[in-house]
Amino acid sequence: MYRFLLTPRWLGAALVFVLAATIMVGLGRWQLHRFEDRSAINDRIDAGARAVPVALADPPQPEWTRVTVTGRYDPTNEILARGRTVGGSVGFEVVTPLVLADGSAVLVDRGWVPAPATGGASARPDVPAAPAGEVTVTGRVHAPESRAGAPTPDGTVPAEVRRISPARIAPALPYRLAPVYVTVDDPAEGFVAVKPDHQNAALNAGYMVQWWIFAALTLVGFGYLARREARARTTDAEPVDTGAPTA
Repeated sequence: MYRFLLTPRWLGAALVFVLAATIMVGLGRWQLHRFEDRSAINDRIDAGARAVPVALADPPQPEWTRVTVTGRYDPTNEILARGRTVGGSVGFEVVTPLVLADGSAVLVDRGWVPAPATGGASARPDVPAAPAGEVTVTGRVHAPESRAGAPTPDGTVPAEVRRISPARIAPALPYRLAPVYVTVDDPAEGFVAVKPDHQNAALNAGYMVQWWIFAALTLVGFGYLARREARARTTDAEPVDTGAPTA
């Protein structure tokens, strides 16, 4: 009944269906890896919220680790990260170098401030002054943001960036920078805390299940087509009863 499956036409169809199902399984596995990666990030964020802060190390701890760092702010090299959204409002994150005892520095994200009520989202805000003297900052380790550019080269103070990357900012500063930056847990008055963003791992889990269901339906679809073809061939092969007597 199913010998037709060995014909070139059906062998080619089987290859296409199996290849499509294999690709879908692979896409599901990729989404599974994304789910695991994002879940691990969320676990680190949650663990960091409960952890006792430790001194910032060299090299620094993994992203989202709660750390403390002591030094003196350098407001003359402060940087504004523009186009940052908090609670649906666009504003700026204020990034100030904290110079350590050994002469190196770490960028500290002191928090978010809204754009002025007039002048649009690109208008510069009034930024609360950084504390003078030695301070100890408690916050989260934040990895450099991707696709970051250098600070605005026009000499405007404070300089502006769209994304925060110490490696891109370092050439404009007179000291060695840590490769990460620190977001303050409890910012000073006038700032809004920049909270860690939990990853939407459930979205990847949904895509994973979706691709695997598609893969199963693809194979079931091939089986359905083969079964329908077999029934059609069986029907065509059955003799027609004309009612005439046989010899």
